[in-house]
Amino acid sequence: MNAREDAVIINSLVRQALTSAQEVMGDNGLNAVLRTSGLERFIDNFPPNNLEPSIQTSQYAKLNQAIEEFYGRAGKGMLRRIGKASFQYGVREQAALLGVAGVALKLLPERQRIKFILNGMSDALKKSNPQVNTWLDDSGVRLAYVDATCAICHSRHAETPICYLYVGSVGEAVKWATGKEHDILETHCLAKGDPYCRFEVGEARE
Repeated sequence: MNAREDAVIINSLVRQALTSAQEVMGDNGLNAVLRTSGLERFIDNFPPNNLEPSIQTSQYAKLNQAIEEFYGRAGKGMLRRIGKASFQYGVREQAALLGVAGVALKLLPERQRIKFILNGMSDALKKSNPQVNTWLDDSGVRLAYVDATCAICHSRHAETPICYLYVGSVGEAVKWATGKEHDILETHCLAKGDPYCRFEVGEARE
């Protein structure tokens, strides 16, 4: 798939994003950014939890941009918090889709735990939407989650990586699998002209 194609995002993923944003920003903050990004129809009216088409990736990118601009300097941190809440929502509401229902990871080495959950995230997205192209890069010393169809930065242009929500989601996923906070670094971003967005899992924080 062409990374710049304006693909569709399904209802369940939009619902997950809006529920997570509401949890972090509150009703007033969420309603303000929905108006700014042209998604007023979702005010007090979240889409149902199904696989039907909901919005275009360009609209989802505008929502992310609106959150970043609404909070100014605090916007990046706010998006990371929404990303964390989004993963937590996925574990609560879509455990089977993520492949984490009833899974015991404690006996596995840390690297295997991280590979398990990042593969689970990738598989869940691809099951939800066949247009998605994500994968785990385990070729280097550090594991990385890669998305060549990232909706967060679709049609946006930036000098530095801007997928803060994704950084939060990947970080929370790794914390869920290992019990430890790890630094997540976005090394490549489609908004910069890179062929994909790449999120590298760094060392655990003390």
